[in-house]
Amino acid sequence: MTGLTHTILIIFITILTSIAAWQHRNIMNRLIFNISAIKHGQYDRFLTHGFIHNDGVHLFFNMFTLYFFGRSIEWFFRDYLNGLGFVLFYCSAVIVAAIPSYLHNRSLNSYRSLGASGAVNAVLFSAILFDPWGMIYIYFIPIPAIIFGTIYLCYSMHAIHSGHSPLIDHRAHIAGAVYGFLFPLLLAPSLGAAFFYKFIDTPLF
Repeated sequence: MTGLTHTILIIFITILTSIAAWQHRNIMNRLIFNISAIKHGQYDRFLTHGFIHNDGVHLFFNMFTLYFFGRSIEWFFRDYLNGLGFVLFYCSAVIVAAIPSYLHNRSLNSYRSLGASGAVNAVLFSAILFDPWGMIYIYFIPIPAIIFGTIYLCYSMHAIHSGHSPLIDHRAHIAGAVYGFLFPLLLAPSLGAAFFYKFIDTPLF
């Protein structure tokens, strides 16, 4: 897939917004997921927090993962919403992935979080649904997508219990993964059987 795909467009917007938020604190404060602000009616933060990041490493890791896996699943969503199905899927994943943390922290007005991790994990696990043994290269080392995703989830669960990087919504990683796996299945239930046969079709079994 070549040209300006929706994945590339989302990456471009996220990079620009994150840089702007780093340079202008008022932008960061307005877009970040903030329980108190949401209670006062700023519901757009359920979406906007997914386009800003804590630092360059956080941004790079999310956009690196999105780049590899987003382009590989856009074809499926192209038949929905006049070709904008992937954009709807991604933006809805940002929102849905934030809900568990909102419910968990709704009494904590000082709670804040940011980052596209929930939506990126949704993209990753959608890609796993389509091709569980597809490869991603980390420092030129090939790693099957399903193994990479499992490691990512284990890290997220560890981070929740350890309290690591409180601004990064690790619960969103898990919620995003579930959403990303189930959303295409709701649109095309036959993908479930296809995933099963692809999953068992590996030298590991």
